[in-house]
Amino acid sequence: MFSVTNLRQWARVLPGAAVGLALAGCEMLEFSPNDHRVPEKFTNLTEKNLAKLAARPLPAGDTLRFIFTGDSQQFYDEAEALVASVNQQPGIAFLVVAGDISDFGLAREMQWVDEKLRRLTVPYVTVIGNHDLVGNGRPTYQHIFGAFNYSFVYGNTKFILLDTNGREYNFDGTAPDMSWLRPQLVSFDGARRKVVISHVPPTNDDFDPGLRDTYVRALRETPDLVFEMNGHNHSYSITQPYNDGVTYVNSDAFSERHYMVVTVWGDKQFRIKRVKF
Repeated sequence: MFSVTNLRQWARVLPGAAVGLALAGCEMLEFSPNDHRVPEKFTNLTEKNLAKLAARPLPAGDTLRFIFTGDSQQFYDEAEALVASVNQQPGIAFLVVAGDISDFGLAREMQWVDEKLRRLTVPYVTVIGNHDLVGNGRPTYQHIFGAFNYSFVYGNTKFILLDTNGREYNFDGTAPDMSWLRPQLVSFDGARRKVVISHVPPTNDDFDPGLRDTYVRALRETPDLVFEMNGHNHSYSITQPYNDGVTYVNSDAFSERHYMVVTVWGDKQFRIKRVKF
């Protein structure tokens, strides 16, 4: 690690101009890969993107179309191709990334993904994934994106996004936060239907087993729920694993070079088209 003291010692053997250049370069050194400080434009991205979405109200009518994908991690070339493809889709309101934005919870990874996704012609939102929580990922995600659990209403749909990465909390009963989720499922906040989005699906071993039944039952008891959506598995699926009428949608990872165009209308009607890019 370089320090100002080291550089001053070099002054005895280096020309003055070289030392000046070295000292000036101190501002460009990254002293820790876990440093979550980033330029202001890369902070509070959830709030900023939701403000952009609010400024683009859904046109008259009931039909909503959005993009669902997940697990961007270090697939930066794929991110560029995805953005180019999504920008050609008509009538899209926004894009959702279902967690694992990063691979190691590093600020530089989240910033690099945002640099790709901010080229979208529509806003995007994220939910936190298990990879986003490793190392210094928790304060990093909060600083760059925002809350782990949040909801918003767009058109006639309430979106509820939450942290379900139970293994990252040693299955201590805090993720998912059912005390936060239950009132979200009850309240419409002006909407007529609801969509729940998280990273780890309840069918996965990384979901807290002590909360699985409680979570599944809460969704089953939400009659206006269109579906529950996840990432984590890196593979496309649309299933009803508990045979209780609740549909679970799982996204491809960026690496699979597919995303979903999701259309919802009416009370719980939906259509999902898988698109290759």
